[in-house]
Amino acid sequence: MKIRPWLFLCAMSVWVLSACIPSVPQPSVSAQTPTSPVDSPTEALPSPTLPPTATPVPRVLTICLGQEPNSLYPFDVLNAAARGVLEAVYDGPIDSFVKGYQPVILEQIPSLQNGDAQLTSVAVKRGDMVVNAAGQVVPLDFGVSVLPAGCYDDSCAVKFSSASELQMDQVVVTFRLRADLKWSDGTPLTARDSLYAFQLASDPATPGSKYLIDRTQSYELLDDLTVQWWGLPGFVDPSYADNFWAPLPQHAWGGLSAAELATATPATRPPLGWGPYVFTEWASGEYIRFDKNPNYFRAEEGLPFFETLVFRFIDNPPAAISALIAGQCDILDTTVRLENHIDLLTELERNSQVKLFTSTTPVMERLDFGIRPAAFDSGVTASDPKRPDFFGDVRTRQGLAYCLDRTGVVNAVLKGMSQVPDTFLSPAHALFSDNTAKYPFDISKGIALLEAAGWSDPDNDPATPRVAATVRGVPPGTPLVVRYWTTSALQRQQVSLLLSRSLAQCGVGVQVEYFTQDSFYAPGPDGPLFGRKFDLAEYAVAVVGSEPVCSWLTEAQIPRASNRWVGLNVSGYINPDFDLLCRKASRTLPDQPEHAAAYAQAQTLFANDLPFVPLYMRIKIAAARRDLCNLRLDPFALNDLWNLEDLDYKSSCE
Repeated sequence: MKIRPWLFLCAMSVWVLSACIPSVPQPSVSAQTPTSPVDSPTEALPSPTLPPTATPVPRVLTICLGQEPNSLYPFDVLNAAARGVLEAVYDGPIDSFVKGYQPVILEQIPSLQNGDAQLTSVAVKRGDMVVNAAGQVVPLDFGVSVLPAGCYDDSCAVKFSSASELQMDQVVVTFRLRADLKWSDGTPLTARDSLYAFQLASDPATPGSKYLIDRTQSYELLDDLTVQWWGLPGFVDPSYADNFWAPLPQHAWGGLSAAELATATPATRPPLGWGPYVFTEWASGEYIRFDKNPNYFRAEEGLPFFETLVFRFIDNPPAAISALIAGQCDILDTTVRLENHIDLLTELERNSQVKLFTSTTPVMERLDFGIRPAAFDSGVTASDPKRPDFFGDVRTRQGLAYCLDRTGVVNAVLKGMSQVPDTFLSPAHALFSDNTAKYPFDISKGIALLEAAGWSDPDNDPATPRVAATVRGVPPGTPLVVRYWTTSALQRQQVSLLLSRSLAQCGVGVQVEYFTQDSFYAPGPDGPLFGRKFDLAEYAVAVVGSEPVCSWLTEAQIPRASNRWVGLNVSGYINPDFDLLCRKASRTLPDQPEHAAAYAQAQTLFANDLPFVPLYMRIKIAAARRDLCNLRLDPFALNDLWNLEDLDYKSSCE
């Protein structure tokens, strides 16, 4: 499928933990005992005494979620719980990991190397739909700026004219399905079901983004097991390997319109898939039950290991932990949000009561510098006393980076379970570059850079803030006192306190203010973050998918009046060289050497310019019974239950 606080104070004995959980109804799971006819003999015959035959007990796996799915329709805007539950119905079709893509129901992942992806040159003419140099879908006409074939950035862009034929790059990708796939009702699954999914996704009545659909020239059948995607000329998509529409059951859903499907309920349109389990029952507010799919394409491997799968909903983390210890849950998945209970879970694991699973995520917690506040957009000079230009000098930003004890934060708040990034990419990402400037916690280096930028300490008292002496854009005598704004989430309160203390060691005064989530993320011009009103702002940004998103740091992404305050470059960072490298990275394919090179150079520029300081990669935590096997959290997996069919519990795990 293309998808582009409070502390738990219960004592840690089992009986007290169990007292914290409310009674939750359990789904009924019954076993049928086979019977056979018995003849009544006319004469009693002696027979040996046999031990009674044990009635087989169905194996049940219970996964407790921190929220109830908001839908089970694949094209809805699904919450995390829904995506997890749908892994029972749809296995794959492609899994995304820190090391790249893995095929599930496809024969292989297309690439330039194996020939299933091709970058070709195609002739275009006036009136053809193309993607222009700005990334917009437009009809080709005189004066339209486009990238000719082999051109990856604006330096070689041309304006279309009738003087000569124009060649543009086009990506063509072939997807080949496995031949052993069936829907859970036994109907063969074919490429026509993928084409049906594409047609359904294209319908205006179907929810979801049309970004990829708008940039698709055609999605067509080659045979019963093969579909081919053609991008519009000029759309060189680095994520091309994911441009496969997960099949949907045309034989079961074809009689309903897109609008009817979008509003149907599981009762009137049960989810039908090819995965390890079959939907059985949804008791709203309590649980969803599935049974084993006899037509699963991996059934011959003995998968899945359970006859019944139950998803229960417990939105209170302490109650969920209690349910796990009491045996009412086998797994607490990452939607339970266990991050504020690390100490308790670690202690329970030491006492052999639970098994803990942790991983970083693609979500980066960051501290943005207000390099160009929105006030500067309206002609207010950088030296205006209402908002001094604290961060215009890169040496100030670099000095503050050295003064931030990020490793101390990770150790204290996240118990060492995360990493401190050096660039806008996670250290786990395949495109992460280690050849960049680094800023470990070093008070002496931080002070040296602040003094070089003109921040002096005239009273030689580290307890008082430094003042501006020769700082560009800052009136002399201005104290280095900055406003640190973030949300009131418990973890951010802990982080801001620790970072304020470490900044104080460099003579930086910090005034921390906490906002509700709604007010902090309110749109500009009034919102503190998107209205670009802050000095320092702590928040998080997530990357979904395998491709980095450097465009968030380009000039076009600065939220301001001219673009209706839409954009993620809230620091106001501007570097034309960075923008050029980012465009080149986004217009090349992962198979091409230019792709990795552009990202490496962009990371070098970022680490020198520091529009924000990467604090840490946020973590995700799951917990399970001690004998659970095969739960594997991956930093870049789109779903933490990606290998649901492999989950088992037994005395020893291979």
